[in-house]
Parts: sequence; structure tokens; C-alpha cells
Amino acid sequence: MTTRRNLLLLAGSALVLGGCRENTTASAATAPDVLLADSDRGLLRLAPGGEQVLGPAAATFDGSYLYAARPGGLDQVDPASGAALRNTALGDGWIPRVVSADGRACALSRTGASDRPAARARTRLLITGPGGTSERDLAGVIEPDAFTSDGSGLFVLEWLPATAPDHYRVRLLDLATGAVQPLNTRDKTPVPPGAEEEMRGDGRQAVLSADRTMLFTLYTHQPGHRHTRDLLSGRPGNAHAFVHVLHLIERWAYCLDLPHPFGEGPAAGHALAADGRTLFVADLNSGKLAYASPSALSIERVVDVPPVAGSAAALALTADNRILVGAGGVTVLDRTSGRAGGRWELPGPVRGLALSRDGRRVYAGGTGRVTWLDASTGVRSGEVAVPGLTALRHVV
Repeated sequence: MTTRRNLLLLAGSALVLGGCRENTTASAATAPDVLLADSDRGLLRLAPGGEQVLGPAAATFDGSYLYAARPGGLDQVDPASGAALRNTALGDGWIPRVVSADGRACALSRTGASDRPAARARTRLLITGPGGTSERDLAGVIEPDAFTSDGSGLFVLEWLPATAPDHYRVRLLDLATGAVQPLNTRDKTPVPPGAEEEMRGDGRQAVLSADRTMLFTLYTHQPGHRHTRDLLSGRPGNAHAFVHVLHLIERWAYCLDLPHPFGEGPAAGHALAADGRTLFVADLNSGKLAYASPSALSIERVVDVPPVAGSAAALALTADNRILVGAGGVTVLDRTSGRAGGRWELPGPVRGLALSRDGRRVYAGGTGRVTWLDASTGVRSGEVAVPGLTALRHVV
């Protein structure tokens, strides 16, 4: 789940930590809302007053809480104002990686997120939270992924083999004891030895369920992958794409398989979004949109949508029953039927979609820019230059 963190962390985590964060005012027009975006300069906070470069940082999956590194320490930053709410003194070189859903804890490592972490015999993680700061020295290549809802555990990726990492399994670090252990199955029983799933694919995107109890992560390119249920039953398994579900309270994992042709095309052409009723997964390489039940964890139906080959995909859900599909431009779909109801053109590829809190504006990340449109008509109403932008993440 966290080779995906290249895409999911509001990180810039590969940046050197030696420089201080910058507070700069953009000379061009500024957005009417506060936005969070990834860039080659690290995390950016784009606000009506200008641009704030936060550098190496990590935020919750909805952008509500944010931690940013500073020389010798860590700041908890208010996303709305950009002000530091809390300062923690740490040694240099720690990079924020994962923030708990309630914003009270942050996991840091000495290395940033990467598609393939480097071989190493041991991994050091630092956990800050209400109980203070504690360091864990763990055997092997361990990457932080998500906190449990109660903050007592940290889901991690254990990369194997440690001498030449090329696949990984999801495990749970008990923050009280330091033990790394297997997850439960969906029926809340421990996964037997030898039945833990080992993954090699591309993690595309992750979103929280509406009730914030489950984390959905879209995986593509998993030929030959065998789920825990396949390993237990002896079935061969060969999923090309699935949604990996982590229950953050009950600590189980489940893989929701996506039907062919999901996962056959480039990972960038896939996207997902969720509300209280439905989990939506798009494959714009083939022009398919899957509707899944977050409660039953089953595919309900798949509809045809306009394909956009060779483009990165993004999804946003409006309050008035529409799905906005970003790829080149924005295709507007009726949420009930999946039928296209219009297309809004944009000046280049889409690098993330987000709706303003009042639902009146749609923000689209692009190459070196963020553009916003009227959410009802699609009429472009503004644009701001954002040098080095790689993905628009959230409207605060």
C-alpha cells in the first residue's frame, strides 16, 4: 500500500531537510480557497494570501491535519492558517511519513517514500503523540503506512527480501510492545503463518471511507498475486487490480478484486473515490467505472464511460449526484446511471481534482498551474501559476 505513498503523501519527502520552510506571496492571482498540493519543492499550501512552501510534510488522507519537518524538529501546522500549532524538538533528518486520522500522532522515518526502498538490515521509526516521543529500531525494511483508529498500532509495509526488496506484506506494529505481527482476516481471526499476502504491484491512490473506519487503496498490475483467501483455499489467484481494504478499528485486511480489464493498462489511468454509499473505481484506459459497496465489499456493477488513453485519472464526487472524472479535461457523469452529461476542457493534463467546501468551485491541478471552474457550468473562473506542481490534493 505504500509504494503508493509517492502519490499519496503530501510529502516532498525526498527533499533535503536542511532548509527552512518558506513563506512566499505569489505574484500571480491566488486561489479563493486554501489548497494543499504536492510539488518538486515539497508540500505547498496555496491560500488567498499567497503560496507557503512547507517542504517535507505529511497529512491525513483528508488534509485535516498536517505535520512538517523543520531543522531539528517537527511542527504540527494548521492547514487553514499555515501557523505552527505545536513544536516538537527532534534530531535532524527525520521525515514525516504518516499522520493519525485524529491528528494527534505522526510517524517519521529517516528515508522518504519511494517505489522501491533501498536494502537495509534495520529501520528506525520515530513516533510522536500524546504520550511523548518514542523510537523503534526494527529488523528489515519497514515503511509506515497508517495508524489504527485508537493510535495504539501502526500498519507498516515489510519489504522482502531485506537484502534486495521487490515485494512487501502489510503488518501491524504494536506501539506499546514494539512487536510486528500479521493482520487479522475479515472474520477477525489471525492470518495463519504462510498465508500473508505479498504484493508487487503499483499502488495508485488511497481514500478513507466516509465513516473514517476503513482505508481503501487501489492496486494495479498484480499478475500472479494470491490473496490470503487464495492461499488458505489453494486457489491460484491472478488479480490484475484490486482495492486493498484496511479496517483501522478491527485491524483486518481484505482485497476487493476488480474485474477485467481493470489493471491491464497504465496505473496512472486509474482512480478511486468514496462516499457513504459507494466506492467508485475508474479505469480510463478501457473506459470503465466500477460501483462497489463499502459495507458488503463487493462489486455492484460496472458501467462504460468515455475512455481517455494515456492520461492520468482523477475523481471527485459532488453533492448533487454527479461524478467528475479528470483526464485531459473533466467529464461530468450522472452518479446514478454513469452516463456522460458534458465535458469541460482544461489547458493540459489533470493532476488532481478537488471541490471547494461549499461545492461551488472545482479545482484542477495541471502542469505548473491550478485552474478553478464553476462547479455547475464548468466555466473557468481563475488560474494560478504553481511552478513544479505534481498533484493537487485537498481543499482545506
